[in-house]
Order: sequence, then structure tokens, then C-alpha cells
Amino acid sequence: MSGLWADLADLVLPADCAGCRERRPGLRHGVCPACVVTLGALRPRAARPTPAPPGLPSCVALGPYAGPLREALLAYKEHGRHGLARPLGALLAEVVAAAVGGARPVALVPVPDTAAAARSRYGDHLDRLARHCAARLNRSGWAVRVHRPLRASPRPDSVTLDSAGRTAAAEAAFQPRSTGPVRSRAGGAAPVVVLLDDIVTTGVTLAAASRVLTATGWAPSVAAVLAATEKRHQS
Repeated sequence: MSGLWADLADLVLPADCAGCRERRPGLRHGVCPACVVTLGALRPRAARPTPAPPGLPSCVALGPYAGPLREALLAYKEHGRHGLARPLGALLAEVVAAAVGGARPVALVPVPDTAAAARSRYGDHLDRLARHCAARLNRSGWAVRVHRPLRASPRPDSVTLDSAGRTAAAEAAFQPRSTGPVRSRAGGAAPVVVLLDDIVTTGVTLAAASRVLTATGWAPSVAAVLAATEKRHQS
């Protein structure tokens, strides 16, 4: 991806690569050259869980939740390496561009963090990615704005829940803010609503958010994510 190396090379981070965790003395880049090549070779593609939950919009992912992409997301999201927001946001911009299919007005709607999650991560991690994503697209001639029509309610740790419990928790996870439906700018074309998340696994979270958005006039045309988990098939 053009500019990805420049984004990553600007970072002055710990000596371990965020993509492969290899420690290299004097490393002054967030991701080593080999992992940059791997990330730059990823191309957005359709990603849909099986079975797909009701209300899940079409979804496009940069790549599978594995390798350097997985490690970079974990380093950013769970280990406080916030400088990775810019290059990851640039990669997310590629996904949005592929999902929308042309330079047209776009409304980006990130899935919000709960207040507790935002505190633990020193800010809403996806909102930060969305802002960098929008900035990259705007510099490329798109008309893009980030909107926040959703708020997240406290919910239990999904690790402790079974499939039915995760579905029930997702149903109660999002509430609309007091905003009206998405509108066009100055009588122009109505923006395409793109729902953003970092990872799609079962699709339950994206489907729940999409249902709330649709009910309040913000129906997403597509969801864009960085990574999609893949089912392991037993031999």
C-alpha cells in the first residue's frame, strides 16, 4: 500500500515489531520491513460469518485475523501502542474504498466502546481508527465524515457467554443517541453509511449495531473491518 511504510516508519516505539513480536536492537519502526510487506500485500475481500446473524450487512475485511495483522491489532488495542492508529486507519481506508466502490460521500459509523473499555484503553480505540481512516480518504478526494449515532451500554465479558448469551448481550449493547437520520450535504447525494469495526467473528455485534442504526435512519450499506476470523475445520 502506498504510504504504509512512511506511516510506520514515523513511529518511535519499543524494540519489538508489532507484527511479529521479534525484538531487534535499535529498531525505530512500529513494524519490521517483512511485516510491512505482508500487510501491504493484503487486499480487501468479502467476509461473511456462517451462519450470518439476522440484520448483518454485507461485510468487507482486509484479511484474516492472523499473522502480522492480528498482532498489530492486539498491540494497538490491548497493549497501548496507540501510534499504530494512523497506519491501521490507512489500511481501514483501503477497506472502505473497496467496500463503497467509488469516491462518493461517506458517513463512517464506528462501533463504540463502552465507557469502561474506553477508560482501560485510554480512549475509544475504534473512534481513533475511524478519524485516521476519514483523514486518509479525504486527502484522496473523498467526502467523508465520522458520525457517532450510537452509544454502547455496559455488557458482560463475551468470553464467559455461550452463543445465545452473546446474542442476548449484543441485542442490549447499543442505544441510539439523540441525533436525526443521516442527511446529504447541501442537497447533494445522500452519503453511504459504512459501519466500522476492527474484527468480525460471529457478526453478532455488527448485526446488533446495524439493527439499531436502521431503526433510527442510519441504515448501513456495508460494514468495513480490518480482520475476519476464520473457522477451523476439523479433519
